[in-house]
Amino acid sequence: MRAHYLKHVPFEGLGSIRPWLLQAGYTITRTPFYESPVLPAVDEIDILIVTGGPMSVHDEVEYPWLKEEKAFIREAIERGIPTLGICLGAQLIANVLGADVYPSQQKEIGWYPIRSAKKCVAGEFCFPASVDVFHWHGETFDLPQGATLLASNDICPHQAFQVGHTVIGLQFHLEMTPESTQKIVDSCLGELVPGPTIQSEEEIGATSPVKYDKVNLLMDDLLTYMTACSI
Repeated sequence: MRAHYLKHVPFEGLGSIRPWLLQAGYTITRTPFYESPVLPAVDEIDILIVTGGPMSVHDEVEYPWLKEEKAFIREAIERGIPTLGICLGAQLIANVLGADVYPSQQKEIGWYPIRSAKKCVAGEFCFPASVDVFHWHGETFDLPQGATLLASNDICPHQAFQVGHTVIGLQFHLEMTPESTQKIVDSCLGELVPGPTIQSEEEIGATSPVKYDKVNLLMDDLLTYMTACSI
């Protein structure tokens, strides 16, 4: 089995997703768009993970590979390949499915709670009633047609959505480790300006390991759910 991930910047990667994929028996390949925007044939992969990045889905002039990336994501979804989008990745999925992506009223950076947007229904992924997760985003999206809203909060109403059994978009990060969080902080330190929904470098750095363990286990559950029909 082959897992392929789309990587937009050097400082955002798979985090805790990597050990889950390896334990599940996947070979891992990637497309680092900032170095070589070469994509595999869609029918050669068994799961697609679209990671985050500071660019917008609308930045096709500055990042012309976005057009090809969107077409690749669309084809993967149409073929029924499990597809997970994280932050920018969720925005890209929403965009290719016809939903609008636009600036949020507030940036959300740091550890803030999300809540489950619905009662648990058989066949749909279910988030806890409330859980603290890591955010780093300044844009949001409308829900694609036919999508189910999975998670929300007061800062950003559309935090996670599901289309069918195999397509999930997360505006937030469940894959973060202390090391991967520090990489983002070091690379995007200028965004940590004082604000009601922006934590400081010190606050982010003081995050308890228990929080990381909790979101990583939630990511494991989500990956197990998405791939249940394909493993």
